[in-house]
Amino acid sequence: MSAYPAVSAYLNAVGTATPPHDIHHAFIDWAGARVAAEDARLFARMARRSGIGHRWSVLPPTAEGLSPVSPGGFYAEAMPGTAARMALYAEAAPALSLDAVAALANRADLNGITHLVVASCTGFVAPGLDQIVARALGLPGSVERLLIGFMGCYAAVAALRTARHLVRSEPDARVLVICCELSTLHLQETTALEPLLAMLQFGDGAAAALVTNEPHGFALDAPFAATLPDSDALIRWAITDTGFAMHLSGEVPRRIADALDDDAFRTTVTAGRDAHAIDGWAVHAGGRSILDAVEQALALPGDALAPSRSVLADHGNMSSATLMFVLERLLAGPPVEHGVALAFGPGLAAEGFGFRSAS
Repeated sequence: MSAYPAVSAYLNAVGTATPPHDIHHAFIDWAGARVAAEDARLFARMARRSGIGHRWSVLPPTAEGLSPVSPGGFYAEAMPGTAARMALYAEAAPALSLDAVAALANRADLNGITHLVVASCTGFVAPGLDQIVARALGLPGSVERLLIGFMGCYAAVAALRTARHLVRSEPDARVLVICCELSTLHLQETTALEPLLAMLQFGDGAAAALVTNEPHGFALDAPFAATLPDSDALIRWAITDTGFAMHLSGEVPRRIADALDDDAFRTTVTAGRDAHAIDGWAVHAGGRSILDAVEQALALPGDALAPSRSVLADHGNMSSATLMFVLERLLAGPPVEHGVALAFGPGLAAEGFGFRSAS
């Protein structure tokens, strides 16, 4: 038995930011004109059923106010090279991250930050996004930084889990956590249905959170992680000469549902509780079919995933930032007695943690 008292870590507040340019319907028009003729009707139906109304991009509109795929836009001619995309990331990712921190500052005191944890899988720059943001915020050089890269959609779990470990080991720690993803920098030229449906999901967004030992917000309980066997090919990023090419298999929702039917996996996710005893679900809004798979496999009430579905409708899938957007909405809602945060990503892996209202 430990001689030291347990220290709890709390997610005190979350702030979020998205760019001003809505590109969702422009993408649907662009992709619909490229998909193979025999798949056009299916693509249109899937776009209508996606549950997504808006997706936001750091890519600016053209001089005429049109989208990046219009004449004069970033994607108007040949697909830009990775260097051009990373140059935009180096400029836009810090700016959007700072917007999220500014939103967080309206909800929490950000004085005395001791640690900075940053997650991103949609770009590379050195000095890193963590250093650029720390400098812009005027954080002292003594602040300990960690950059979590290329973990994909569950990286918010890894970032918040790391913050929890830091606070539990250093009770005076004040950890600033940032997730920033610019998925729209990685449009690919293709006529194949599956990659176009994958690209249909993704938008840009950033979220910032404060984790301390101060008891307000959500208490962060034990984390969990599991890898689904024989599934590593279902979600992939490939770095190409024209950006990062996403592969998101249509098999993912079924594999998630199958996993949640397994007693051991279900027990891991719910910490042994009946799913109906959980009154706060923060499920990564990876797509309507993924949310449907979780809801149906756990036989959840129809409104259990409402925060996730509303984030999907308003923003699409913003990779690692998405889960933080969901937690922001839950923090603004009724108290949570038994909550579960859950995200899926490359591996195919599932990661999450329990949480509950501090009061």
